[in-house]
Amino acid sequence: MNSASPNLVAPARIVCILRGPGAEQSVVDRAIKALKERGVETFESDRDGPTNAVTARLKGCGLVVTLGGDGTFLAGARYAAPRGIPILGVNLGRLGFLTEVEAEHLEDGLKRFHGLKRFLDGDYRLEERTILQVVLSRGPRTVARAIGLNEVVVDHSGEARMLRVEIDVGGQAVGVIDADGVMVATATGSTAYALASGGPILEPTLRDLVLVPMNPFALTVRPIVFPPGQDIRLSVLRGPAEMRIDGRRGRAVATGDSVRCGSHPRRLKVVRFSPPEEFYRRLGEKLGWGRPLVPKK
Repeated sequence: MNSASPNLVAPARIVCILRGPGAEQSVVDRAIKALKERGVETFESDRDGPTNAVTARLKGCGLVVTLGGDGTFLAGARYAAPRGIPILGVNLGRLGFLTEVEAEHLEDGLKRFHGLKRFLDGDYRLEERTILQVVLSRGPRTVARAIGLNEVVVDHSGEARMLRVEIDVGGQAVGVIDADGVMVATATGSTAYALASGGPILEPTLRDLVLVPMNPFALTVRPIVFPPGQDIRLSVLRGPAEMRIDGRRGRAVATGDSVRCGSHPRRLKVVRFSPPEEFYRRLGEKLGWGRPLVPKK
């Protein structure tokens, strides 16, 4: 499958195994054993461990394998995307919408890790996903920079009143809205928090960004999909607010601060064994999309 792909990568000789909090050591050990039998060097890292401990060892890495749920996959994406490293998700959690290999497919020996075997044999394709690049500014000063796969959320802090946010796209003023918050999501994130907030579903490989107002005061304020290459600036005119990326711990946003959201120059390379159309099956099986509430007669 990979030989015909324009995204051909060199065989992985160093693999990072990123384990989630629910991954049993026996599962991790089997993955390491399967890779070592193929002459692949591995190192294991904890998803919630020190970031520097992981980044220091990623040089020369050819694959990041996440063992856990979608939260572990999101953490792995932040390491893999900026370095151009492919990522393979093994679902040991509940939903596993982003991951590729399901827990029930992890049987004995190499069969338990058939996803790793197929990657090493070159039987895969690479699916590219847009990564968000976010900058929080306070006047001329940059307060924080971060990246995320799903979304950035700017919402009211604590029991604060409704926010007032000015929206600017590509240097052009779009409008001012009153809402509990505003979210900017990638196509990947369109099936996560953005979907729960009333946003549209985007095919995951699209480069578009979607802006989703959260409980806006005006009923006419609806989500907008913006084409690739445009930066979206959210300026908080009335706060205070809090900024969260992919659900991680929030950062305070004061009145007058601005949050600039755009696409990272590098896209995430996701290892897939299934065809692109598999996304629509997942929508039905994982999220219940298109499944009638009343059973067919």
